[in-house]
Amino acid sequence: MSKNDVRIALLDMNNNHPNQGMRNIRELSQAFQEQSDDHVSVEIFDVRYKNEMPDINDFDIFLSSGGPGNPHREGYEWENKYADFLDQIWNHNKKSEQKKYAFLICHSFQLAVIHFGIANVCKRKSYSFGVMPIHKSEEGEKEFLFKNLPDPFYAVDSRGYQCIEPNQEKIDELGMKVVALEKYRPTVHLERALMAVRFSDEIFGTQFHPEADPTGFVKNLEDAKNKTAMIETFGMEKYLETIDRMNDDDKIVLTQAQIVPRFLKFASEQIAKNLAYS
Repeated sequence: MSKNDVRIALLDMNNNHPNQGMRNIRELSQAFQEQSDDHVSVEIFDVRYKNEMPDINDFDIFLSSGGPGNPHREGYEWENKYADFLDQIWNHNKKSEQKKYAFLICHSFQLAVIHFGIANVCKRKSYSFGVMPIHKSEEGEKEFLFKNLPDPFYAVDSRGYQCIEPNQEKIDELGMKVVALEKYRPTVHLERALMAVRFSDEIFGTQFHPEADPTGFVKNLEDAKNKTAMIETFGMEKYLETIDRMNDDDKIVLTQAQIVPRFLKFASEQIAKNLAYS
């Protein structure tokens, strides 16, 4: 049986800030590369700092990372390029049998929500950092990337912005589905933010960090902003308990093992299937 070429582009959105997310994404891609029966190549593009952007014709799968700062436009050249990138994948998939697959994380997710106009992306009252329960929506119960995860499941949340007030008319018009929401807090009179969206059969995005591992999470707590945010949100007792249970195999370890690997497996299978029929 001949092997297929599967070409993966990793979009680094961290703007030269130190981060654990890209390490996690690289490691997940490398693990997929080593375990795959296909010829898998992986290339990294520094989108914000070096203004690098992949040509969508040269790749099959795109993993776009989280990153710091304001997701609204600030006049940088890369912002137009990224908007074009989203449009190119969307339009390509409408016309071609050979689909392109994209997974958008945190900052990239916010950019896509703004680009497609499906919700209000605004600043949170305070910075959110911690291991949070993520609740599946009714549509999320049917989402295959969440298939082996409980409800709620747990993931690393790290954000100063939020996606709220979904435009349901636009979501329906584009055929998108909100598949996860943040924790319901009856004592807090604020709208629950969108935590994951199925943009299309080929494009998926999460506000949380499905790539995160315990090592990276603990490393991120060396940043005083993250540690303070977590203690202010949960209190010292919960903070210590979270650190103590960081390696529990039913929390972020499970989330990391499921969502991105399932996405990569599904995308590569669809690519192979389409090649077989072409």
